[in-house]
Amino acid sequence: MKPSTAVIGPGDEIVYPAHMSHRVDYEGELAVVIGKTAKEVRPRDASLYILGYTCINDVSARDLQKKDVQYTRAKGFDTFAPMGPCISTDLDPLDTVIKTRLNGETKQDTSTRDMIFNVFELVSFVSHVMTLLPGDVIATGTPSGVGKMRPGDTVEVEIEGIGVLRNTIAEGRASRKLWADG
Repeated sequence: MKPSTAVIGPGDEIVYPAHMSHRVDYEGELAVVIGKTAKEVRPRDASLYILGYTCINDVSARDLQKKDVQYTRAKGFDTFAPMGPCISTDLDPLDTVIKTRLNGETKQDTSTRDMIFNVFELVSFVSHVMTLLPGDVIATGTPSGVGKMRPGDTVEVEIEGIGVLRNTIAEGRASRKLWADG
């Protein structure tokens, strides 16, 4: 789960929360944008509830993810959900290429056909847990190749048929340590 304050657009800066985390990773993923209310949807009907697809970088504070029992803090910082550059309504989510580049070097390169659960199965599963509303976004998971980002880096998530989501990493404000370790 990511709060709405985590969402930023193409060209916006991802703020590295150095006062809280020492390992922030990129995770290039296909995002599913829900178009109408979905509750207990069957996989074969899931496409009827999807508005379209976009790129998402599911930014994660990996050290906090390992430390905490659940992932909300590690994935919920402001700016930790870059999305865009558009919503494609004409995309085959079962066979499209996803690439993630860090400073121009390809780090992730895969196809959605390699996903363990396809987009329609994911929408169905989530709709059996919670009611999905128009505008809700499901990040579909990341392939191997996840890695560290540092202030000054540029990350690009490219999905054929959608475009390139490009963001730079900015140093968070220096501040005293708010939380004691352990």
